Amino acid sequence: MTTARCYYEILEVERTAGDSDLKSAFRKLAMQHHPDRNQGDKGAETRFKELNEAYSILSDPQKRAAYDRYGHAGVNGAAGGGQAGFGDIHDIFNEVFGDAFGDMFGARRAGPARGQDLRYDLEISLEQAYAGAEVEITVPAAITCESCQGSGAKPGTAPTTCSTCGGAGRVRASQGFFSIERACPRCGGAGRVISDPCVDCHGHGQVRRQRQLSVRIPAGVDDGARIRLSGEGDAGARGAPRGDLYIFLSVKPHELFERDGLDLHCTVPVPMCTAALGGEIEAPCLMAANGAASDCRASVKVPEGAQTGRTVRLKGKGMPSLRSRERGDLVVELFVETPTKLTARQKELMQELAETCGAHHHPRSASFFGKAKRFWDDVTGCEA
Repeated sequence: MTTARCYYEILEVERTAGDSDLKSAFRKLAMQHHPDRNQGDKGAETRFKELNEAYSILSDPQKRAAYDRYGHAGVNGAAGGGQAGFGDIHDIFNEVFGDAFGDMFGARRAGPARGQDLRYDLEISLEQAYAGAEVEITVPAAITCESCQGSGAKPGTAPTTCSTCGGAGRVRASQGFFSIERACPRCGGAGRVISDPCVDCHGHGQVRRQRQLSVRIPAGVDDGARIRLSGEGDAGARGAPRGDLYIFLSVKPHELFERDGLDLHCTVPVPMCTAALGGEIEAPCLMAANGAASDCRASVKVPEGAQTGRTVRLKGKGMPSLRSRERGDLVVELFVETPTKLTARQKELMQELAETCGAHHHPRSASFFGKAKRFWDDVTGCEA
């Protein structure tokens, strides 16, 4: 008489092992002793069956408690015959061995395949990203064949039931001590065979056409944003749902503005006299779809003595937020422009100005050349 082996010994775990330890041990040993990895080894097949039995008992709290108290007598007839641990074992087989073993328990069945998702890359302007827009695009996509209504068969005929799988779309093959379902090799899982295919779609039930779609671009989108259009992808097989269309947005560089989150940056030249005396200049702004023409200009106050690099922040003149009413700012960077092509009289005036300006009129120059003088004195002293 053969003595039944201890389930804990079979899984090579302690009696105090937790659920995660049991699962990890089963996964490791199942991979090692699976019959497909040990062709012709009867011992591996027996070992694999023992592992399955042990895990189905120990993964069920009630059966494990009965086993711990009464041994094999407490679970006599339960191993392999009930549903205990079925979900975990199925998940582990899927994880370890892939979809080919997902059907060993009959968990999957054939069915029409959902249509493929499609990707479309769309480049938009910064103005469109700011105000939002409706954009027309042309997308090549698979659509249901109108001639055969998606059946794939020539009009006036119909697909016939596959003789190999009997219309189930699946065939069962023995694999060791269990059987595995696979897609029927003759009909490809469709369950039907087309003897006289449609001349327009060549039996596929679908044709590829250019489709015109209108895409709404929401105000505030950023570079890299994605828009999902549900049901606008490829048509599904034999009436299955369509896939989705994903629009990936890229924003073209702008000749005036640079974007930083919700803020916009713009460099504006300022005449030297305006920078010295102070005053106002105009800066460009992006305009909302329903805005007035005057909205594309903003007045910027230039403080007296402004230097290149000085920034002026205009609140609420930046990009809108997608998820709130918040708006960014327009950050105007001043660039003091030196006049060129002066007349003789203008040069005289500039010379007079230069002669009357002292160090306190050019504080940065005074500070810089003071440091430079000390540097030169140190260098000269070292050389002496």
